[in-house]
Amino acid sequence: MQMRKSLSLVLAVLVWVVSPSCSWAETYQVKMLNRSSTGPMSFEPDYLAMKPGDKIQFLASTSGHNAASIVGMAPEGAPPFKGKVNEEIVVEFAPKGFYGIQCMPHYGMGMVMLIQVGDASLDQVVIPDAVPDAAKKRFLQIMERVKAKK
Repeated sequence: MQMRKSLSLVLAVLVWVVSPSCSWAETYQVKMLNRSSTGPMSFEPDYLAMKPGDKIQFLASTSGHNAASIVGMAPEGAPPFKGKVNEEIVVEFAPKGFYGIQCMPHYGMGMVMLIQVGDASLDQVVIPDAVPDAAKKRFLQIMERVKAKK
């Protein structure tokens, strides 16, 4: 009887390990802050490079913020999302490419972050014309900092 239970447990673990639905995805945490080392109204970190299927938990570290996708700054097929103000949400990023993320109340002040899914090149980042100047400036600063580290 004990042998049968042990064999069943080994088989169950084996099925789980080789199952295509088995997820090795990572969940990152991003704080939404009034101030960080990169300046006022910021996400921390403001840049992440991830694998397809990884997730981000956006943390309401200080009140008055949310996380939302930016129209025109996501790969084709990526679903848009919008968290409520002061809401912590978890978002999965599957399609490869770059994603622009905003805090809607502070978008005009440049509260944005850049997410890279897969091995896309920073040269592929497209910042739409409708993005406010402060947000464009923050995106360019993020990209310069990432390029300098490579």
